[in-house]
Amino acid sequence: MVKVQKQSFSLKQICESGQCFRMRPLGEQKYSVVAWGKYLLLEESQREVIFYCSPEEYEAVWFDYFDMGTNYENFLQSIPQEDTYLKRAAAFGGGIRILKQEPWEMIASFIISQQNNIKRIKKSIELICQKFGEEKTFENNVYYTFPSAKALAQAKEEELKDCNLGYRSKYILKTAQSIAKKEMDIEALKHMPYLQAKAELLKLYGVGEKVADCICLFGLHCLEAFPVDTHIKRVLEQQYQNAFPFSLFAGYEGVIQQYLFYYDFKKAQQKSKGAIPFETNDV
Repeated sequence: MVKVQKQSFSLKQICESGQCFRMRPLGEQKYSVVAWGKYLLLEESQREVIFYCSPEEYEAVWFDYFDMGTNYENFLQSIPQEDTYLKRAAAFGGGIRILKQEPWEMIASFIISQQNNIKRIKKSIELICQKFGEEKTFENNVYYTFPSAKALAQAKEEELKDCNLGYRSKYILKTAQSIAKKEMDIEALKHMPYLQAKAELLKLYGVGEKVADCICLFGLHCLEAFPVDTHIKRVLEQQYQNAFPFSLFAGYEGVIQQYLFYYDFKKAQQKSKGAIPFETNDV
């Protein structure tokens, strides 16, 4: 067990921020996550996060996964006081951290995410893990690793469609085959500058601008990547008609993107439920 004092760190916000599809709530303040072939139980209180793993595993896997070596307070404090909308968004979602996830998993996951919703994405990913991943057990919890590109390259398109991938099945199949054949070197991607990595990702079948940026941000930890989806597009159009001040956040634009995305996403959820949209600084 490892206890970490909370500072700009919320499991709930990370879980709901749309960057990770294999993290799930298990009840009041408890979560599980499957990543890098491992299963982790976590619990958060007002002051700390508990990692139910050995100190050795925490240092080897989860310290980097949750980007614990980065001071997110610096990002929050860099937001100008006069940008009241971004201040509200950052106060609301200031516990989000950019996870360091496995690049191949992010390539496949964000191809699946196209024209999709988070609930359906999570279900589809769980199905392909159960069908094509490796079954493992952690303290009586059965879980499945994310399938390798080689495993998915050998799948039939109909098998992928059975995992609720729909038209995305052919994208996953062709991309997996391309990577399995070493037509793209994922290890090399990890060492490329952001724009070079993005250009390489755009060569993959079914990967467009937004998906490439998501892979760069959440899979390659290129913090300057700024994915633009419908939520971000709406924010930019409604709140930043005179252009968003990207230069103020050079090198960590993607962190700012997550604050904006999460704030707009949660407001949209409230609106869809018929609740009064919030305009508050409360987390």
